[in-house]
Amino acid sequence: MPSPTGYSRLQIRLHWIIAALIILQYLLHEPIVAAWELLEEGGTVDFSPLIASHVFGGLLVLVLALWRLVVRMQRGAPVPPEEEHPALKMAATVTHWSFYALMIVMPITGALAWFGRVDAAAGVHSALRILLLALFLIHVVAALYHQFVLKTNVMMRMKQPEA
Repeated sequence: MPSPTGYSRLQIRLHWIIAALIILQYLLHEPIVAAWELLEEGGTVDFSPLIASHVFGGLLVLVLALWRLVVRMQRGAPVPPEEEHPALKMAATVTHWSFYALMIVMPITGALAWFGRVDAAAGVHSALRILLLALFLIHVVAALYHQFVLKTNVMMRMKQPEA
């Protein structure tokens, strides 16, 4: 299957919806941590829309990430610019597949922690949160570097669908 030169409308929408959900997960971090600590102390947690939003937002990230992977396997994804250094191409590949791994593993560990009360899963979930944030920052810096230094215009692929 030949690689497309851009992303489809569905791929772009999934990218931005997942990005917004992940940002929301970070904003909803404190309420879920407070609830987890209360559970750890033997307390009970009353229903909270903020906690529910974090839990179900995470599960939605998982579902959408899996959907995004299916679409990618069926349609493909554009290759890095031909003139790009091989090290940058490898870094992009590692970063993108690491994102997919985290978008799958984090909701699973979060669900195991929340619904199964698995302490180890909570620890893994918390540690991966830092890795995801670092990856996000690298991704943003790399996109800006491509746009303003290399002038490859790869950011347009995530704004405008391929015809």
